[in-house]
Amino acid sequence: MSEIGSKIRVKLKGYDAVVLDKSSKSIIETAISTGAKVAGPIPLPTRRRKLAVNRSPFIYKSSMEHFEIGTHKRVIDIIDPTPKTIDALQHLQMPAGVGIEIQ
Repeated sequence: MSEIGSKIRVKLKGYDAVVLDKSSKSIIETAISTGAKVAGPIPLPTRRRKLAVNRSPFIYKSSMEHFEIGTHKRVIDIIDPTPKTIDALQHLQMPAGVGIEIQ
């Protein structure tokens, strides 16, 4: 067991599932190449947000247009990280549209 801690949890959030899966794959490859064990990516439930907007403010105001946006989430656990793993995760470039939280 290393002196840093026994586990690092990486949470990813994004609107595009394909980009999210690619970034989680790059995190896993980085962690494995530095000598840590990886559990995941674990897909969490997608949060669907639905919006209803008026089509027209005057004549057709009772007509609504509906939109939906889904927030996809993934969790990756890095077990027994080395100092090299921590350094590699801090310098990893993530694509636009992916939120990352490291605990």
